[in-house]
Amino acid sequence: MSVSQSVVEYLRQNDLLLTTAESCTAGKIITLLAEVPHSGELIECGYVVYSPEAKQRLLNVSPETIDTFNLTSCEVAREMALGALRDSTANVAVATTGILGPEDVDGIPAGTICFAWAYQSERGRHVFSQQQQFSGTRCEVQLLAAEHALKLVPHFHQQAIAGEQGQGTQHE
Repeated sequence: MSVSQSVVEYLRQNDLLLTTAESCTAGKIITLLAEVPHSGELIECGYVVYSPEAKQRLLNVSPETIDTFNLTSCEVAREMALGALRDSTANVAVATTGILGPEDVDGIPAGTICFAWAYQSERGRHVFSQQQQFSGTRCEVQLLAAEHALKLVPHFHQQAIAGEQGQGTQHE
């Protein structure tokens, strides 16, 4: 079973509706899910936001967060996920921001991707984030990042249900 198929099954079994806020993955997360038959009922929407202005306008990412931490940061990814969740009927949001390459940007190595997963439950919002380094061509890094984002949807959902906190975790 592919990553996409297993995530679609997990979303269905757990009554989850997903939205995304994608920068570097450019809609690849939604594309991978949409390749699975009958997945449309589990996808609310997907934002593709490359520019800082789009992140601010569409997802309410704070300019101060961008200035303080850079576009490629877990802090920006968390705000992207929360922004997508707030403006949606979805109860799970996945966000990505990073540098695909081939060159480093602003001292950040190519292949650096920041992720965030936000969940809405009766207990409130739970946000988890992490940074990963991938290697390969732009297309390979983009696919690896999208698959990584999907793979961890169930993992962090289980942590949100349990009310756990961990490194890179923010609860609101």
